[in-house]
Amino acid sequence: MESSFLFDMDDVFRSIVKAEAMSIFFPTLRKALVVDTRFSSTEGPFVRLLPMAGSPQERLRSIQRLRSGFARLRNLTLIPWQRYVESLVTTGVWAKIEERIKESGDISAIEACETALLDLRRSEHRELHAVITGKGYQTIWSTGQ
Repeated sequence: MESSFLFDMDDVFRSIVKAEAMSIFFPTLRKALVVDTRFSSTEGPFVRLLPMAGSPQERLRSIQRLRSGFARLRNLTLIPWQRYVESLVTTGVWAKIEERIKESGDISAIEACETALLDLRRSEHRELHAVITGKGYQTIWSTGQ
């Protein structure tokens, strides 16, 4: 099922190429990768793993607060990612995101991409560990004993 996507990957790639900002959110991790590709002579693109927002409007407001030196966003692409984090890499999505960030030439933004991917991998590892150990999870049926 991992390779079976509910959305067209070509649409995802087109969205990444065109998006001014994007939020790729991971419901199982309750986190979102927020990427704002806008940059100026004094401020580079923004790439960070944040808590998942409650709504698109809430995400827009959070980006506006974090990036107050920029005009209001003209568009925000939201991509729900219900697959493993590594599938961002294997599908080529991560390479497209890095391409967009590298266009700015901002070294710290490129490093932020690497950090965000590492943070995503760690979050997923912690969540999988919690699932296996039952920490924060409850069974919905008993063993009948």
